[in-house]
Amino acid sequence: MRRYILRRAAEAVLSLFLLSVIIFIVVRLTGDPLILLLSEEATEEDRAALTTALGLDKPMPVQYVIFAKEFLTGDFGNSIRGGTPVEDLILSRIMPSLKLAAAAILIVIVVAVPLGVIAAVNKGKIADGVARFIAVAGQSVPAFWMGIVLIQIFAVQLDLLPTSGMGGIDHYILPAITLSLFVIAGVMRLLRSSMLETLDTEYVKLARIKGIQEHRVIWKHSLRNALIPVVTFGGTYVATFITFGILAEVVFAWPGLGRLLFDGIVVRDFPVVQAMVLLAGALVISANLAVDVLYAYIDPRIRYG
Repeated sequence: MRRYILRRAAEAVLSLFLLSVIIFIVVRLTGDPLILLLSEEATEEDRAALTTALGLDKPMPVQYVIFAKEFLTGDFGNSIRGGTPVEDLILSRIMPSLKLAAAAILIVIVVAVPLGVIAAVNKGKIADGVARFIAVAGQSVPAFWMGIVLIQIFAVQLDLLPTSGMGGIDHYILPAITLSLFVIAGVMRLLRSSMLETLDTEYVKLARIKGIQEHRVIWKHSLRNALIPVVTFGGTYVATFITFGILAEVVFAWPGLGRLLFDGIVVRDFPVVQAMVLLAGALVISANLAVDVLYAYIDPRIRYG
């Protein structure tokens, strides 16, 4: 077991290293940030001085080594745009993203789980067709377009909800729905398939033969086992909700990490983009590692395979 965990941990470290190299190179392919920082009247001396101050005068391998060392020590560098430490920017934006992610997760649980169960129990009926249509639409419709449509209907035409910003509970509704749509569709489809398999198992049939009430068979015995793959799928999206809710946060002007990443990309703020992508990658890789280890404890065939 220890050997399996060490192997998976080594693979996780390698993945994070490769991600750091890729994002380091890609952000520098987006263009020269000095074009956006310097005015048209700036001289070559101004340009050279700013290049040196930002550390962009050093060779690329040297820049990467400096970046990697600082990241490993918890120093994400300073924002090119304002000179503010990147960790301060992240800390100032993390709570809005956590709150929006919590609202989105709540919507996923309240909507996707009941619809997935209802679709499985009513396989081939109208309820199943409606649930599958919602699932396909949720995974097909672009999030930014859905956000704009929701604003047009509920904010502009009906004047029921605010269009942007972070405030009361009503400010969370539209961005949380927009952020959760794709995951609702995925959870619903996966839960439906898992429930269909579970409902056909011998222990469920035995529970019905014993005369246990149907709602207990479905919501207690079947759902509990059908949720295992769903939790795995949903868990991998928690980090995405927190760090990569870019489209929802941009459309609704939400002051979270996704908006911070978007602004960093627009102004070519290398330290911000690098830190955000690596943190998100670390969260996702850690979540996958935890799931792999948990599965290995549950199923010995995985760790000995």
